[in-house]
Amino acid sequence: MTPSEQKKHLYDLLTGFSTAMLASRTPDNSLHARPMAVAELKPDADAYFVTDGRSPKVAEIEAHPEVLVTFQSSSEFATLYGTASVVRDGAVVERVWNEAWRVWFPGGKDDPNLVLIHVLPKSAEYWDNSSAEGIKYLFEGLKAYLKGERPHPDDTINAKVTLRS
Repeated sequence: MTPSEQKKHLYDLLTGFSTAMLASRTPDNSLHARPMAVAELKPDADAYFVTDGRSPKVAEIEAHPEVLVTFQSSSEFATLYGTASVVRDGAVVERVWNEAWRVWFPGGKDDPNLVLIHVLPKSAEYWDNSSAEGIKYLFEGLKAYLKGERPHPDDTINAKVTLRS
């Protein structure tokens, strides 16, 4: 696959996820991961997540903006590595607002505690064992097992993707 095909495959894979795990650095420099609802994904893999502005993760991101985001299903996996920022722009909130979030933000899209976390990924990696790709990998794995070798997945199954320099 070409780099642009890998980026498209990554985006197509990411659009299948409604939640992700966001890992950030705590004040003592340890890692902390938590599940996040995906508010929006863009074709260049920019990701937006909704959160409460009073959450410790907001201070963590403002102090140490480098983050890792992981996505996982039973046969598809992806990671984004990049820089996060806290977005307090009402127009962006308006664009991504989901009425289901009213449970956490009773004031709706105008709730003063509602903020977004924007992840601008530098790179990503995916593993796609779904549908035909999974069957192909299973076949390659079986061949490698019988030969006493390791399988070598092609880049439709696993690829590292550079998104920004």
